[in-house]
Amino acid sequence: MKIEIKPAGIDDLLQVELQIPEFSQPRQRAQIAQRLTGKQHLLLVAYAGEQPLAYKLGYALDDQEFYSWLGAVIPQYRGHGIAKLLLFKQEQWCRQQGFAAIRVKSRNRFNTMLLMFISHGYHIVKCEPVTTPLDYKIHFYKTL
Repeated sequence: MKIEIKPAGIDDLLQVELQIPEFSQPRQRAQIAQRLTGKQHLLLVAYAGEQPLAYKLGYALDDQEFYSWLGAVIPQYRGHGIAKLLLFKQEQWCRQQGFAAIRVKSRNRFNTMLLMFISHGYHIVKCEPVTTPLDYKIHFYKTL
């Protein structure tokens, strides 16, 4: 399977978002657009042909730090390194834009994501308790 990663729009993100079973309430276009308003941002989508399979979206917190806000891979395409490719492309873009660091959060229940971040130089800087330990938010930070 040939994967192409390129900047995209919110519509392609939403096509992926609707196929993620872990998301009980997929995000709405207006919610995403509102969060990005006035912020430098990057939305990358991984495609097989014209079919969007995964995405990674983030935005500038300030001129030094970038927040990797959202990301997902459609279940049948997981385990093929697509999330890692998106992560590397995002990091490369952030370096080119002059950012010094990336922040990202994940839930304790997403072991694969936690391990990916740790194995690629992201450090846990905070554990935010939520309802249950599996839902705790794990905050990561990486210096570029």
